Amino acid sequence: MIGLDTNILVRLLVRDDPAQTEKARHFIDTHCTPESPGYINCIVLAELVWVLESVYRFGRAEIAAAVEGVLAGRDRVVEYRDEVQEALTAYKTSGIDFADILIGRVNLARGCSGTATFDRKAAKLEGFVRVS
Repeated sequence: MIGLDTNILVRLLVRDDPAQTEKARHFIDTHCTPESPGYINCIVLAELVWVLESVYRFGRAEIAAAVEGVLAGRDRVVEYRDEVQEALTAYKTSGIDFADILIGRVNLARGCSGTATFDRKAAKLEGFVRVS
């Protein structure tokens, strides 16, 4: 198994640099299989969403579709896949940042009673406790 960085996923999704896109595609095709998958951790996904939002100006629906595509591949393993899926569902229907939602979902999965935050939007989510 080999870890995949955000920039590899961005090249595959955005395809704005043909040379890097081809290199990323070739790498995935030759190094990531169901038997030896590429590993995508939560930080990479949070960064991916941020890059797609802030740099490429993708809308929430486009970003959700991109992350769902990442989750769908048999040649990769996604850290906390269930929590990522839950965070993605909440992201689609809320105005809350994906990273904040994911933090809360992962913390609950790890046994936290909640996640302390000053963020008013995040505090509306299950598993968050607003500090005021």
